[in-house]
Amino acid sequence: MSRARILVSVSAALLLAACGSSSGDDQAGSEPTTTLAPALGPDFGVCGSLTDDEVRSAFAVPSFAVVNRNSVGCVWETTGPTGPSVSFSWYRGSPIGRERASSELIGRPAEDIEIDGHQGFEAQFENASGQVVLCESAVQYDADFIHMSVTYSDTPPTADACTVSRDLLELVASRAK
Repeated sequence: MSRARILVSVSAALLLAACGSSSGDDQAGSEPTTTLAPALGPDFGVCGSLTDDEVRSAFAVPSFAVVNRNSVGCVWETTGPTGPSVSFSWYRGSPIGRERASSELIGRPAEDIEIDGHQGFEAQFENASGQVVLCESAVQYDADFIHMSVTYSDTPPTADACTVSRDLLELVASRAK
């Protein structure tokens, strides 16, 4: 018998043994166990129910050159994809821990935050002058989380990026249905 067939046979035997009853007899009348999917969070609406004017005011810019909207997120850009921007994303059935770990992995240590009674994190990046030019905030809602990212790129910040991010997330949280 080939080595591959032996491994498959052994694996199948172990799998079958693991599925068997430990006492050798089935318990009559026992109810099957079911695993429930985690509850999904509330409805946040398109763009987290934020208006362009609310984002423009919080971001402290005169206008946006581009606004992209879809059912799970929006991006407000002042000069295109490489310039200052604000983005909102809504992740259904996705763990916030993975997003936090990604931020930390690329050198943006995350700190715990709480918005409207929900736990989350905030991570930031400073430029060479010590100015916060990127801040992301995220908050968990049951199996979902919402995420706000504010970046000034290479332009001098017109407002504190983390204040903008938190203020907008608080507004989104207040409108959740």
